[in-house]
Amino acid sequence: MALTPSIPEALRWLCQATSDLQAAYNDIQHCCPNWVLFKAHQALEKALVAAVLCHGEAFEGSRGLMGLARWLEEKEPELRGLVLDVQWLYSWGTDGKAILYPNYHPFPMTPSEAFTSVDEEEVLKQAQKVLGTLKDYVGRK
Repeated sequence: MALTPSIPEALRWLCQATSDLQAAYNDIQHCCPNWVLFKAHQALEKALVAAVLCHGEAFEGSRGLMGLARWLEEKEPELRGLVLDVQWLYSWGTDGKAILYPNYHPFPMTPSEAFTSVDEEEVLKQAQKVLGTLKDYVGRK
């Protein structure tokens, strides 16, 4: 389903992104870092979609976090640095697949075992920075 670009729709997506990130904060150090990463991924994806919706172009399907960040940075010079911020988060596991599926890890490891050394607070701090940047961007539209 294509999303109709508009500021109210973008704000709706930002609201859910904020909620997702808060849910990630609630899970810090509660045994499952992959779920913290997953919720951070969901928050970032929704915030990026919100920024795309402000640009005035219909949005269909997923381009992934990196694809959305690249597209936005290309279209909006004021978002320069977004790709690097998202890339840093992606390198910690917010890729949407490895945090969920065992086949992205050597047997017999599972996602819940693969991310035990991740600094959850640092990842969420960076995700909060990106969310803030995108909220500011949407607020100027």
